[in-house]
Amino acid sequence: MSEAANDMVRLLWGPPTKPTRGPKPALSLERIAAAGVEIADAEGLGAVSMQKVAGLLDFTKMSLYRYVPGKAELVALMVEAAVGEPPQDRHAHDWRAQLTAWAHHLTESFGRHPWLLDATVGPRVMGPKELTWLERVVTALDGHGLTGPERMDAAVLLAGHVRSIAQQSRAAGPDGSPEAELLTTIGTLVHQHADRYPALAAAMTGEDGRDQALDFGLDRILDGLAALITRRTGTA
Repeated sequence: MSEAANDMVRLLWGPPTKPTRGPKPALSLERIAAAGVEIADAEGLGAVSMQKVAGLLDFTKMSLYRYVPGKAELVALMVEAAVGEPPQDRHAHDWRAQLTAWAHHLTESFGRHPWLLDATVGPRVMGPKELTWLERVVTALDGHGLTGPERMDAAVLLAGHVRSIAQQSRAAGPDGSPEAELLTTIGTLVHQHADRYPALAAAMTGEDGRDQALDFGLDRILDGLAALITRRTGTA
């Protein structure tokens, strides 16, 4: 692990960082992360800077560096603060209900903090709360005939589906919906050229106006897992 990664681990997993010099600490990692989240929620991740966070807290930029080495570490703290905890396990013996609640809860997190989509890509060090999300999926599928790597892959598949829908929702805007935007954008063209795109025209005519992409895709993923579990164990 690189020195930078080690520093990130210490920041996210170690005891609270305390300045090694200067007056009695007046800041905390929690306050710094909350200020970063406030800026990102209002203006996007690109607007976050050490200078801006320091100004919001009424401190100098240099004082912030006594707690957080740089922007990468700041964003990691923000992710940990914003992602929160996964839903409580209220369906201990129903893996499908657990994963459905998990997916909807993650969708809501992306909805509250759309910048998380940009901040949670690529190889990086995860904090305790974020790693708990992965733990919940792997635990829900434990004892159902799936290997460890398969349970990990299921978590990646679920998260990827949620991210895809969340990205489409962000592009549609706070009051828009991905499916409605798609219909608005291409619906007229498809119906004007229905002879060329008969299947699309028929499908759009049958559209009932509800956004079902999240649940439709989620159900199909869970159906696939259920089929695999049945083949392995004889139970769903």
